[in-house]
Parts: sequence; structure tokens; C-alpha cells
Amino acid sequence: MSAPYVLVLYYSRHGATAEMARQIARGVEQAGLEARLRTVPAVSAECETVAPAIPEHGAIYATLDDLKHCSGLALGSPTRFGNMAAPLKYFLDGTSGLWLTGELVGKPAGVFTSTSSLHGGQETTLLSMLLPLLHHGMLLLGLPYSQNALLETRGGGTPYGPSHHAGADGKRALDEHEISLCRALGQRLAETAKRLENNRG
Repeated sequence: MSAPYVLVLYYSRHGATAEMARQIARGVEQAGLEARLRTVPAVSAECETVAPAIPEHGAIYATLDDLKHCSGLALGSPTRFGNMAAPLKYFLDGTSGLWLTGELVGKPAGVFTSTSSLHGGQETTLLSMLLPLLHHGMLLLGLPYSQNALLETRGGGTPYGPSHHAGADGKRALDEHEISLCRALGQRLAETAKRLENNRG
């Protein structure tokens, strides 16, 4: 059996969601657990998967085994009309085998998103990503208001999960509060996963 890890699974078009994923991974590692960064390939309405078999740069593509064996999950997507992006939804639609066997039941999970506009559907996107996780029986973690950055942020940040305001051109860097909230989610996932693993042992 492999060492416990938190899977940080995301889709990113212009890099903002990928940077959030890296910050969440840092939070996981700061809490003493391995973070496994994985992405999903792009899709199109004409031919479904349109990406190369191996990404040219960044995280490698996720497999169902990455999901099956994780001790916790952080799921991230840019916002598409107040919903998760199609590539991530496409990957999740292929997880019914894990649902049938209950592989994810009782594992902690959280979500994160990035939008080009400040009020571009961050909260609805986060909520849409929580729905399949509920069906898998995962334990959902958000961000409590004991996180000062949640009260002070002028960019992204919600109790449902970290968010980022990337700007109209998608190039606005994560600010200090957004980084803090990403790391806080990673830490919460890792700490919860470790407690649950210890109780199972």
C-alpha cells in the first residue's frame, strides 16, 4: 500500500487554477502529507479528448487509480458560466466505477476555482464541483471564518473553498489572501486525512 497522499486534481486553461493547485499542494506538504498534482486533458464537442497523451508541461494527467488511492482530494476548475469546466466534468463522469465500489466514501475533499471577473460565478462553480463529491460519499471541507484572510480578502475567497480573481486577461497573480486560503485548504485536507487514516489503523 502506498503512503497517504492528497490528490490535487484540476483543469487550468490559462494557468491561474494551476497556480492555485500548487499553493494548495504547498499547504498539504506543510501539514506533513504528500501532495499529488494531477490535471485532465482538454475536450471538445466534436471529438471529446483533444490533448496529447502526455502534457507538454505542468502536471501529468490523472488516472482513476490516482483518485481511488488518495487519502483526500482537492478539486479545482476555472469557472464556465457558473459551473466547472467541461474537461473536469468529463473526467468525473468517468468515475462511476469508483462510485459503485464506494472507493471515495469517507475521504475528505475540498474545491477551488478561478474567474476572470470578481463576481463571475465563483460560488456556484464551487457548489457545482461539490455535487459529484457528495454522490461519492466524500466528507466536504470548506474554509472557516477563523481564517483571517477570508474576512480581509479584496479578491477571491469563499467559505465554500478558495477562489481567485484572475482579471479580464487572466494574468492577475494570486494575492496574499488568496494564497493564504489555498494553503489553508491544503492544510485542512492533510490534517483531516491524517486523522482519518489514524482512526482506520
